[in-house]
Amino acid sequence: MKRRGFLVAALLAVAACASSPNATAQSFTSDRISVVTRGSGRDIILIHGLSSSRDIWNATADALDDNYRVHLVQLNGFAGAPVGGAGDGQVSAPAAEEIARYIREARLNRPAVIGHSMGGTIGLMLAARHPDAVGKLMVVDMFPFMGAMFGGGNATPASVTPVADQIRTAMRAAPQGEVSQQTVATINTMVRTEAARPEIIEHARLSDVVVTANAFHELIVTDLRPELSNITAPVTVLYVIPPQMPLTPEQYDGYMRASYTNLPQARLIKVDESYHFIMIDQFDRFMSEVRTFLG
Repeated sequence: MKRRGFLVAALLAVAACASSPNATAQSFTSDRISVVTRGSGRDIILIHGLSSSRDIWNATADALDDNYRVHLVQLNGFAGAPVGGAGDGQVSAPAAEEIARYIREARLNRPAVIGHSMGGTIGLMLAARHPDAVGKLMVVDMFPFMGAMFGGGNATPASVTPVADQIRTAMRAAPQGEVSQQTVATINTMVRTEAARPEIIEHARLSDVVVTANAFHELIVTDLRPELSNITAPVTVLYVIPPQMPLTPEQYDGYMRASYTNLPQARLIKVDESYHFIMIDQFDRFMSEVRTFLG
């Protein structure tokens, strides 16, 4: 009887491990994303941005994983991750669907989601198209329609498509594995912390040219504003005033708030003394807002 009891207990332990979120993260397979987990507690999903890596969240995960289980998403095709299914067509929308599948298969109970830049777009897609899957959402410096930055306040996906097509063609022509001076200059305006720039530049160098070009094209032509009303989760949006922006801070604030008009429950918070990578440039302020967001 003792031996039989031991075997039953062992089988139950194996079954418990097989159904745990950590086990699911290890066994979850996708040609779009991969996920690693850290810590234990309530679940948080972190999604990086264009030409980036989940490593940008390392300091954030270090600050959270004593009390939370952090799920770090890596999008295929970026920062040296295999291209997989991301080599053709859209990038953000399929990734959002795969994260929704991961939430189901890992049996996560309405996790919090934090997405930076393109990761914020993916978070908005996830919360709008799978509202029951997301407990709360933080968008880090991203508009629901980036195309307006290229086509003005009256822009539509159709009107900015020719511009997006031209940009995609030019980006695809860049040599793989090299970083142009223009890219370096752009990253310097996105990361105020000089010591962090080399790693961000290396992530860009290792990112697949075609995937990056397709992803940027998708961001320009995707207008999520009509879908924002589908979101039922609490939403926090952190944003900065970009350097060299040809708008006054007041104009930029107004544009940001107008972009989220269809999401009246959203909390929009401007972070000063930071560029686009808020979690790096203003880490303490960022973590303060994250803890408030997590409640």
